[in-house]
Amino acid sequence: MTENDVARILRGAGLRPTRQRVALAQLLFAPGDRHVTAEVLHEEAQAKRVPVSLATVYNTLHQLTEVGLLREVAVEGAKTYFDTNTCNHYHFFCEHSGRLMDIPTADIRIEGLPEAPEGKTIARVDVLVRLVDKSS
Repeated sequence: MTENDVARILRGAGLRPTRQRVALAQLLFAPGDRHVTAEVLHEEAQAKRVPVSLATVYNTLHQLTEVGLLREVAVEGAKTYFDTNTCNHYHFFCEHSGRLMDIPTADIRIEGLPEAPEGKTIARVDVLVRLVDKSS
């Protein structure tokens, strides 16, 4: 994905394509669908010599989420992943490795959702299946 491609995507989402946003978006979207934390993206940026602070990485990830280019997946209180696949889908979370993986949507069936309160509608349903290693 070229800088021009990324700049066009950012503009289309209503974001100004700053140098740092473009560089971070290239790191995020070039390899295809993935789940990243702010810390991992910051490490990748440092390895590619992109001069960006961790605070800027967090801000950019939240901005990309607000405009619908990323999906936020909260795993624990302070542990958040950002998913480049924004379609409705569910996740496995491996507690030992910290790895987040997609679950094919055909493998989950959601039934019996409650009615939304008056004036509200259900936006999406998040399912996080936690995995641990089998005991020997």
